[in-house]
Amino acid sequence: MSSQSLPISDPQSTATVGNGAWSTTISTSPALRAFIARLTESTRRAFERRRPWYELIDYTAFSKPESLSDATSRIRKNYNYFRVNYITLLTAVLAFSLFSHPFSLLTIVSLIGAWMFLYLFRASDQPVVIAGRTFSDREILGILSLFTIFVVFLTSVGSLLMSATLIGSGIIAVHGAFRDPEDLFLDEQENAGVGLFSSFGSSATSAAVADVMARV
Repeated sequence: MSSQSLPISDPQSTATVGNGAWSTTISTSPALRAFIARLTESTRRAFERRRPWYELIDYTAFSKPESLSDATSRIRKNYNYFRVNYITLLTAVLAFSLFSHPFSLLTIVSLIGAWMFLYLFRASDQPVVIAGRTFSDREILGILSLFTIFVVFLTSVGSLLMSATLIGSGIIAVHGAFRDPEDLFLDEQENAGVGLFSSFGSSATSAAVADVMARV
């Protein structure tokens, strides 16, 4: 009985994608784990700053702005106060639009997955092999960039995202213009700007960005 050597997999590797013609080893890289952990923590902290929704829809606080400058001032103040609520609302509009169009949702998920696993968080020592040919990082970057341009500008996905963004932004602008912010109290520190992902200036994110830039 002839003995055959068995392949030994890296304990950090999760799977080998493909059947030989299209293959790349996907691993749970430290950069990906750090990014997911940071994203989760930042989202949790942001939602701790979410304002009560009843303040957002309090009909007694709505009034017609006196002028365009008054409307602009109201939008700015309301955005600073309801920042997380507004971003949540915009995300909900985008999610509803995508779930209403399953093909567009699948396309976006596939595009994001391709960027994450084939380029952003793929270890540099794990090559991408398609049809027996090994592709370099620059070639993968070029292919993904062209595919992204095609999806965003030459398919209905881009118009769907743009339409949903405009609708969500329009709702936020109308609410901000007609919601009188006089009863709202915003700390100066928060007024300086605390976005949903503002805490991404950490070493984990910097390391991930540095890893991506090193590939270019």
